[in-house]
Amino acid sequence: MKPIVFSQHALDQLGDRGASEQEVKLAIQGGEEVPAKKGRRAFRKNFPFGSKWKGKHYELKQVMPIVVEDPEETVVVTVFVFYFGGQTRED
Repeated sequence: MKPIVFSQHALDQLGDRGASEQEVKLAIQGGEEVPAKKGRRAFRKNFPFGSKWKGKHYELKQVMPIVVEDPEETVVVTVFVFYFGGQTRED
């Protein structure tokens, strides 16, 4: 497998959207490939979450990196993160 590298934009999105580099790599290596625009590839993988994100408790987090294949490497251009099973909790 080719090395996975991150664009600066993708690295910036990780913190803003709540994903780690390791989760992105796992999504690329073992997630489901889904359609993406502009000749890019997307992968999605669900991870148990069971925590709070932006004031709500979620059970599941889906990480979906968008990549461009280079002859030498896989470049992550952006990362989307979706949260499921949310509830507002009074903690």
